[in-house]
Parts: sequence; structure tokens; C-alpha cells
Amino acid sequence: MARFQTIEVPANGTAIRMGADGKLVVPDHPIVPFIEGDGTGPDIWRAAQRVFDAAVEKAYGGRRSIAWCEAYAGEKAFNRFENWLPDETVTAFREFLVGIKGPLTTPIGGGIRSLNVALRQLLDLYVCLRPVRYFDGVPSPVKRPELVDMVIFRENTEDIYAGIEFAAGTPEAHKLRTFLQNELGVTKIRFPETSGLGIKPVSEEGTSRLVRAAIEYALSNGRRSITIVHKGNIQKFTEGAFRDWAYAVARNEFRDRTVTERETWILGNREENTGLSAEANARLVEPGYEQMTPAQRAQVVVEIEQALALWPTHGEGRWKKKLLIRDAIADIVLQQVLTRPRDFDVIATLNLNGDYLSDALAAQVGGIGIAPGGNINYLTGHAIFEATHGTAPKYANLDKVNPGSVILSGEMMLRFMGWNEAADAILRGFDGATAAKTVTYDFHRQMDGAVLVKCSEFGDAIIRHM
Repeated sequence: MARFQTIEVPANGTAIRMGADGKLVVPDHPIVPFIEGDGTGPDIWRAAQRVFDAAVEKAYGGRRSIAWCEAYAGEKAFNRFENWLPDETVTAFREFLVGIKGPLTTPIGGGIRSLNVALRQLLDLYVCLRPVRYFDGVPSPVKRPELVDMVIFRENTEDIYAGIEFAAGTPEAHKLRTFLQNELGVTKIRFPETSGLGIKPVSEEGTSRLVRAAIEYALSNGRRSITIVHKGNIQKFTEGAFRDWAYAVARNEFRDRTVTERETWILGNREENTGLSAEANARLVEPGYEQMTPAQRAQVVVEIEQALALWPTHGEGRWKKKLLIRDAIADIVLQQVLTRPRDFDVIATLNLNGDYLSDALAAQVGGIGIAPGGNINYLTGHAIFEATHGTAPKYANLDKVNPGSVILSGEMMLRFMGWNEAADAILRGFDGATAAKTVTYDFHRQMDGAVLVKCSEFGDAIIRHM
């Protein structure tokens, strides 16, 4: 174990480790680092920690407990150590694998653009996991919020969030622009002299590990489908490649347990007409088949034949029990999650698309105040679960705000650790408290007949309803 000078490691705990089989080995008294957060962070952390401890006690009767280990980041770290993100904090999360944090202030000016992004990049937490579900009684702007039950796998390390950008008017922007124009013949920069420039990296490796994690999650949790969300119709070599690489992972690594949407059409056509030729099937799958060139038609026929080769494992309706892999354009998805939420189950997408989608979906089920999140590296076991909202400093130390985001992130953390019974207790408690209309001010002002409680009292209500 590393030696810490600013962090007090509890003597009664043991570190979580990754086993040789690639699975977490969680002791009965794991050391779990936490960052309470800035602004309202201390208020919501106090309420959340009591809920976590109560859930573990209820589930395991004292046989298990969490050895909490405070680490420092944000304003508290800067005030104590004149450092927004001390090295020891990163070391603690690296050594103890699984931790949790409240909202952090992003320092203004030079240096780290975002403490949250910094932690994700330093620990290579390539999955941002955002489950979105409805809790009974929570106010919503949509008519049927209970239809929303989705899990977003958002790629966490690439796309524009990699932060490769150059300000307009700088020598770096000039150098990059000159290279693009002179060496690569780029003519599409409309106002080159005054343009800031950014680079959007999307890799096969980054895509594959995200999609692999999404498929494994879906299979393990009995989910119905995965939708690959992208803007590949415009950004063909980044987001379009993301789509293609995602399908390749499903096809090459999970062939016996997955089926693509187009394969369901092809297999379904054969089931309806067993004598259907490959070319006739192609006409049904591709409405524009007659207008295609001979080479394009031949390519579609090859696709039909490859799908029909799955008949021994997927034919005669067996495909209906497989995990469905489909894709959709990002802007259409933002519409359809409102109009057809039942069509979406697990979503795998890039960083920016995932940012938009997760917040839009959170609004349908009560807002970002109760939206949980986790940042995970499934290969190393490192994971940081976090509140997804801001610090709201004007409400600091008022014991007022909703602690739901951190509490539900803790539920995710316990489930990641394999402590499902404690995680289930939190969900029962949360459901019970909101159904009883015992809520904080953000929900109280939108609900008839609700009982207004403080942040700490909402934690108490969750515990009572476990």
C-alpha cells in the first residue's frame, strides 16, 4: 500500500483488488475513497453516507461495512494544499480501485480544464455509465415517464472531450490551419483567419472496448437491445467509423448471442417465405434496390447470403431471443427518446452525444438532481461514481438540496462491487420516499400534497423505506 501524508487511510479496511479472472475481489470491509465535493457537496455527502451505511447494515447485518477514506479535490483541496487535485487523491483512487465523489468546482483560468475530466483521463475511465429510470411519484414534464428505462454507455476519453483545440489567432491555430490547407488541401474552413480549430479523435480501440462493455452489460442484465447512436451520416470517418467498429465487435465477438436489426429483416423474410431467393430478399430489405448500380446490388446480395448463413443458430425465430444490435442517428434519437422511449434500452455512443442524451433523458425522469453516474474502466476495475450535477454554491450549508444524484450513484457503486442486496435496499428506500411524496424543495414545488423535507431528512426517509 502506498504511503499517504494528506489522506488518512482507515486501519480497519482492506483494499479492493482485481482478481486473476478479471473480476473484482471485494473484501467484507473495503476501503472506499470519497470526495465530498464543493458547494452543496458536504450537505449531500452527509445524507448519502448515512444512506449507504444503513443499506449495508440492513442487507448484511454487520457482516459487511465500508471503511470510508476521505480524499481531497476541488476547493477543499486548494484551501488546504494549494492544489486543486493533489497527487495523493489520484493515487488513492488508483490503489483502492472503487470510489465516489460529489460535485467539484472547475478552476477558472489555466491548468486543468475540469477536475472531473482530469480524473477520468488519469485513470483511463473509458465508460461513462448513466442509467436512467423513473421513480414513482417524481414530477416529470412528459406524460409517460415510467416508459423510460435506459442505460447509456458514453465513451469517456475521446471525441471533442479529448480537449485537442487551438484558439483563434494563436500561432498553433495558424500552424494547424496552414498544414490543413497546404498539405491536405482542405478548403472547407469558411473563415480560416478567425477560426478556432479542434481535433476529434475516435479510435477503433476506444470504440471496441466501450461497445464490448455495453454488450457484456446487456447480456448479463437481460436487456433487450443496444442502440449505437452516432452522426455518421455527416462525420463519416469518426462517428461513422464508430458505428462500423461497434457492429464489428458484436459480429466478431458475440456472434452467437446477438443479431443486427437488418439481419432480423432478412431472417424474418425467409421465415415468411422459405422459397425466397437472395435477390428477392434484397429487394425487400433495400427499397432503392432497383436504382442501385450492379456492384451495389451485388454487395446487398452478399449481405443477404451472410445473414442467411446464420440460419442454424438464428433461424426459425431463434433470433428473437438474441440481443438486438441497431444504430440510429443522434438527432433522431433525441426526438425518439421522447416519442418512443420503449424502443431504447442500452445506448452506446460517443462522448458529446452521450452528454446531450444523458441530460435530456434525466429531464424526463425528474432532472439532473437525481441523475446518477459512474466512470469505469472494466479492464482494470477502476471506477469513480459521482453526482452528475453542479456545485450550486448559493445553497451550500443550507441542508436543502436533493442528495439523490450521489445516493443513486452509490447504489451503482454497491452494485458494481457485487453488493446487490444493499443496492436493492437503496432503490426500495428511494422509491418509497418519493412515492410517499416526502421530498426536497426541487420536487416539492412541483407536487401536490407533498411533504417538504431537508436534504438530511430526505436521507432519513430513504432509510425508513428500505
